[in-house]
Amino acid sequence: MLPRERVIHVIEHRKPDRVPLYGWVKENLTPQITEVYGSVENFEDRFEFDFAHIFGGPPAWDAEALEDLRTHLGRDPEPPEVLDLPVPDPDDPARYQDIREQIRHHREERGRFVYVQTPGFFEGYNDHFSIENHLMHLLLFPDALHELYRRRKDWDIAFAMNCLDLGADMIHLSDDWGAQHGLMFNPGTWREMIFPYHKAVAEAVQDRGGYVSLHSDGNILPVMDGILEIGYHVVHPWQESAGMSLAHFKKNYSRHFTVMGGLDIQTTLGFGKRDHLVNEIERVMRLGADGGVLFCTTHYVQDHCTMEELTLAFETAYEMSRKACA
Repeated sequence: MLPRERVIHVIEHRKPDRVPLYGWVKENLTPQITEVYGSVENFEDRFEFDFAHIFGGPPAWDAEALEDLRTHLGRDPEPPEVLDLPVPDPDDPARYQDIREQIRHHREERGRFVYVQTPGFFEGYNDHFSIENHLMHLLLFPDALHELYRRRKDWDIAFAMNCLDLGADMIHLSDDWGAQHGLMFNPGTWREMIFPYHKAVAEAVQDRGGYVSLHSDGNILPVMDGILEIGYHVVHPWQESAGMSLAHFKKNYSRHFTVMGGLDIQTTLGFGKRDHLVNEIERVMRLGADGGVLFCTTHYVQDHCTMEELTLAFETAYEMSRKACA
C-alpha cells in the first residue's frame, strides 16, 4: 500500500496495512535534525512518513497595513477599525510557488498524502486583536466580526480551491478554540459566530472532492455535535492532556471522523521519560491498529526535546505501526 493510499484508507474508515505516520518536527528542530540526519527531508524519508503538512501561499492579511494601523492607534485595533484594511489576493499564482514545490516533493516524488493549512476565524484574527481582546470582541462587536469572518471565509474558499487545483488532498483549517478543560468561549457563541463559516468552507472543499480537517488545541468536546455537523474528515490533535481520551473517541466518534494525533508534546515527548514515551506510543498504535488514527504529534515538537528522544519516539512508532496491524 502506498503512503497516500494508506492515509485515505484510514480517513475513509478502512483498516490500513499499518498505522500512517507523521510528525510536526520541522518548526523548532531543523538545525538539530539536520546535524544528525543531514536534513529534515532525510528524517522524513528514514521513518517513511505517509503524509505531509504544507504551509505557504499568499498571506491571509496585510501584515504591514495591520502594523501601520496599530501604530496609528497606539493600541490593538477593534473589529470595526479593521474593516478597511486591504485583503491580499488569494488568486495570485506567483504566491503559490512554494506550495507547488512542496506538493511535488511530497506527493509526486514520495507518494505522500498532502494537506495545506489555512487560517480559521477565531485564530485567524488573534494577530489583529490578541486572544484576550478577541474573546471580548465576540460579545462587544458581533456585527463587525461577522463581516470579517465572512471575508475570511471567502478568502479561505478561494485559497482552498487553488490548493486543490495544485494537487492538495486536504485543506486544514487551524482555529484554536479549546482550553485545558473546555472551550475558551460559550458553546452558544461558537455556534452563532464560528460554526457557519467553518461549515461553508468545509462544504466548498467537499463539493470539490477534497478532504477537510480541523486543528484546534485544547478540549473541544462541548461543540462535538457542531463538529460532526460540519463534517470534518479529520480532527487534530484530539488532545488527551486536555481531557479528551482516544478510547472515548474510538467508542463514540471513530465512525464519523479520523483523529490525527496521539503523540502528546505537552506530557509525553521531550521530557526524558523514555519508558512513558514508549508505552504511550505502543498504546496509541494498538488503538489505531484497525483504523481511525493518523499517528502524529499533537503540535510542533519543542526544542527541549533531544535528538535521542525524538529518534526513540519515531523508531518506536515506525516499529509499532507495523507490529500493531500484523
